[in-house]
Amino acid sequence: MDILKEKILMEGTALSETVLKVDNFLNHQVDPKLMHEIGREFQNRFEGKGITKILTLESSGIAPSVMAGLLMDVPVVFARKRQSLTLTDGLLTSEVYSYTKQETNKVCVARKFLGEDDMVLIIDDFLANGKAAEALIHLADQAGAETAGIGIVIEKAFQEGGRILRKKGYHVESLARIANLEADKIEFVHEKERSNADV
Repeated sequence: MDILKEKILMEGTALSETVLKVDNFLNHQVDPKLMHEIGREFQNRFEGKGITKILTLESSGIAPSVMAGLLMDVPVVFARKRQSLTLTDGLLTSEVYSYTKQETNKVCVARKFLGEDDMVLIIDDFLANGKAAEALIHLADQAGAETAGIGIVIEKAFQEGGRILRKKGYHVESLARIANLEADKIEFVHEKERSNADV
């Protein structure tokens, strides 16, 4: 996705060799036109998969998920990191460790929103070590739903998450794959390297 890569280069900031700041357009301030294009790309990449639900994690996964859900005409369910007073019965729960925040969160979804008949597309803003995606897969598994694929806005391809998920057989589609963030430079995985990196 050239439009996304250009946005990352123009407005993203490599804070370290592992941390990419994209709060200008993705995870604090949101660029709706970009989210629409991202939603369309996810729709194209997962066409024919029979998706019935999109599952994401609050809060940064919500904007791209809602756009994809709108275009795919399916509901979007987001796992909550904090349990509300109204969310008490019939919960599916999992734990996810955030390397960025250095904390473990218990995430939950009301069981009524995921079921055995669901074909789930998981969408998230970042893929690094794969812990968030694994937590969402665990929630879908508990519901008896099938995970049809995983859509990622930005993958840190130099970390192991994508490799682990693909090796387990999951269909992972990342719209921008970062090769490295060294020396305050953002470099992308070249398309010709993609097939080798995905194995």
